[in-house]
Amino acid sequence: MEIVHLLRAVAVELGLHSARFAQRNGMHPTDVRALIALMDARRAGEELSAGRLGAVLGLNSAGTTALLDRLERAGHVRRVRGARDRRKVVVEVTERAVALGQASFGPLVERSVERLRGYDEDQRAAIRTFLEGVRKAAAEQAHTPPESTSQRES
Repeated sequence: MEIVHLLRAVAVELGLHSARFAQRNGMHPTDVRALIALMDARRAGEELSAGRLGAVLGLNSAGTTALLDRLERAGHVRRVRGARDRRKVVVEVTERAVALGQASFGPLVERSVERLRGYDEDQRAAIRTFLEGVRKAAAEQAHTPPESTSQRES
């Protein structure tokens, strides 16, 4: 249980770091999550439509439009034609947003990478497997309705 509690503490600290970033840059926490999703897609060579981004973030169409309008006005994203399918409109992060994220999250990423260098490949594989399992469990939980609590009968 100690490792699970430590993981929870790490998640809290990362959430606070993200919240401070959002506050310093006049963003909503969902804006930061959107930028992270878009940067992850970029790194993976994937294109995200507005609809797909909304689904990833758990937003409806109106919420996604408001989010993208806000991020576009701030110069963090742009809507462009898809490279694979020119009929499709996709959302991509701007270099400005990437630089902003790098300035805030880069040092943390670098320290994390440096820590990982202290582990051999088998240990890193075990860490990767554990974190992927926790991520999958959290994602599954997000799609599972909460257990009903006891309800009083009228």
